[in-house]
Amino acid sequence: MSELTAPVVAEHGGNVAGAAIVKPGYDPRLTNGDLAPLERQNWKAYNFFAFWMSDVHSVGGYLTAGSLFALGLAAWQVLVALLVGITIVYLLCNLVAKPSQLTGTPYPVASRVAFGVLGANVPAVIRGLIAVAWYGIQTYLASQALIVLGLKLWPGLAPYAEVENYGFLGLHLLGWVAFAIMWVVQALVFWRGMEAIRKFIDFCGPAVYVVMFALAAYLIVQAGGFGNVSLNLAEVEHSGLGALGVMVVAVALVVSYFSGPMLNYGDFARYGRTMGEVRKGNFLGLPINFMVFSVLVVVTASATVPVYGELITDPVETVARMDSVVAIVLACLTFTVATVGINIVANFVSPAFDFSHVAPQKISWRTGGMIAAIGSVLLTPWNLYNSPETIHYTLDTLGAFIGPLYGVLIADFYLIKRQQIVVDDLFTMDEAGTYHYRKGVNPLAVAATVSGALLALYVVFFTTATAAAFSWFIGAGIGFAVYWLGRHTLPAKARATVDLTRS
Repeated sequence: MSELTAPVVAEHGGNVAGAAIVKPGYDPRLTNGDLAPLERQNWKAYNFFAFWMSDVHSVGGYLTAGSLFALGLAAWQVLVALLVGITIVYLLCNLVAKPSQLTGTPYPVASRVAFGVLGANVPAVIRGLIAVAWYGIQTYLASQALIVLGLKLWPGLAPYAEVENYGFLGLHLLGWVAFAIMWVVQALVFWRGMEAIRKFIDFCGPAVYVVMFALAAYLIVQAGGFGNVSLNLAEVEHSGLGALGVMVVAVALVVSYFSGPMLNYGDFARYGRTMGEVRKGNFLGLPINFMVFSVLVVVTASATVPVYGELITDPVETVARMDSVVAIVLACLTFTVATVGINIVANFVSPAFDFSHVAPQKISWRTGGMIAAIGSVLLTPWNLYNSPETIHYTLDTLGAFIGPLYGVLIADFYLIKRQQIVVDDLFTMDEAGTYHYRKGVNPLAVAATVSGALLALYVVFFTTATAAAFSWFIGAGIGFAVYWLGRHTLPAKARATVDLTRS
């Protein structure tokens, strides 16, 4: 068995994504054609740039960026906080991308390095369940644009948009129809495979920019010129150290918003030709793209005040106020496509790999994705989204679980394994395998994850909302520290059962 190094990865370069190397010696309990290392990695910087455009350019991304401008800070202070936050995301994504790009394997397989060949099911299931919930919520958000479009084109449908008259499980009939349409569209794109998804996200991000620039220009003209638009979306309430504290909270919110796709970014980084391509795409798609999009959001939202007499931070509602039916149709369809883009990359692909990882011979990548899709309906996500308090706890709880998983992975790969991975040992149940640990599970990694999650959850449910915004950082820090300290402080006999460096 030999360690995989950069020159070996280079040999995987090619023009066809998806081809995998399933060696005869790989244990069927640990592999299938979707989880095995890729033979060819062909994504370039633009593909990762487009990935992040799809991730950012959505209704949820618009609402998140717009809400930060209403924290009582001056516009320049919010922009600084956004830039710091997205730069942190950029750096963290580069760190988590390398194990998967190096090995050509998705996130749950790369997690075997730290958690063990069977223990990796812990992060796989946690991330998979979280993605199911957010897949449903994003599908619901996308369906709202379809409802607005339907009511504009056919006003007679209005009675069917009332839960009191035509409601089931908290959603009206028109909502069910719109949700079902979005559900089917996303499933069709996903079912065609990763190459189709790559082409889809290559289109989504740029398409939204065209509509966003057009919408901003339209509102500025309607406002009588840029001079009539104030870029502060709220009264400036904080200054000095008080402003600094709010800016730090804004930074934490940005990191938390991207914590999901950031953790499983390896699912996409595995397709990168080189880490240089991945970093370049990340730089264009995160610091550069996110700041342009944020400025565009604040200009658009600010212009709604002089045009409509009130601040509107929901792009779908802004579009609904327009007089042109053609403009409404184009904008609603574009926002719908954009939300589909982020949903597929952030909440469809990841649980597909995660659930397939649990039983590789019984659950294929496509089957895993459909399990997530069906589960998203059973959760009735519209009921979650209708409660701001529930959404608040959901976001913070998500960060509480995702943080420790990230901390353990980074501590193990960079500090313990020194970026060395024995690829073949990721797919063997042999007790002599590097990642077999104790019966396939590394108890130290599991203990570090539980410790970080419990402390972060305590902060979420028993302290202030401000402290809860840092649940990801708390979980990641505790998970990282417990894992690293455990490796260096366990007695020699105990360490032998969780030996993290043997090969």
